[in-house]
Amino acid sequence: MILKWLFDRITALFGLVFFGWVLLIVAILIRFKMPDGPVFFCQKRVGKDGKLFTMYKFRSMSTNHNGSSVSVAGESRITPLGATLRKYKLDELPELWNVLIGDMSFVGPRPDVPGYADTLEGDDRIILSLRPGITGPASLKYRNEEELLATVPNPVQYNDEVIYPDKVRINRYYAEHYSFVADIRMIFCTVLGKKMLYNNELI
Repeated sequence: MILKWLFDRITALFGLVFFGWVLLIVAILIRFKMPDGPVFFCQKRVGKDGKLFTMYKFRSMSTNHNGSSVSVAGESRITPLGATLRKYKLDELPELWNVLIGDMSFVGPRPDVPGYADTLEGDDRIILSLRPGITGPASLKYRNEEELLATVPNPVQYNDEVIYPDKVRINRYYAEHYSFVADIRMIFCTVLGKKMLYNNELI
């Protein structure tokens, strides 16, 4: 895992420097197009060993809403600019800072809000030994999760009963069969929007 640690720190630092101009432009757009709140969305998420950390993203929603933690494509709380940021994953660029300071990794399980990962039991708790990732095998499989949830009658129930248990299965396999080469493939597939074969499953 030392190679993964070094890769995360070096690449995150390079990314923050190289994409600094993108971060600045997005921040300015949010300030002018979404003046009702802050530029950044900061939220406590469950990290390695179940410890909470603050995850940073660009804000993509209106501040005057009482929505759930499960996002659905097309819902009114997501602003037009926010929808564009989400489509191209630009809202997640500030997570490079989380990677740089060691709260997250480039590849791993997505960081959950309290009430999900911290309630894992038995052998599934191996997932908590990992740093949460910007991308990962479960993220690749459910890259269109918000669109999928928009097609079901009860998005929260479908997430809790179908999607989340499947993510646990995938992330547990990732923890038990870690490969740095697979990490690199997942990063490229995320950037290029491609699929890959993982554990005999196309994700």
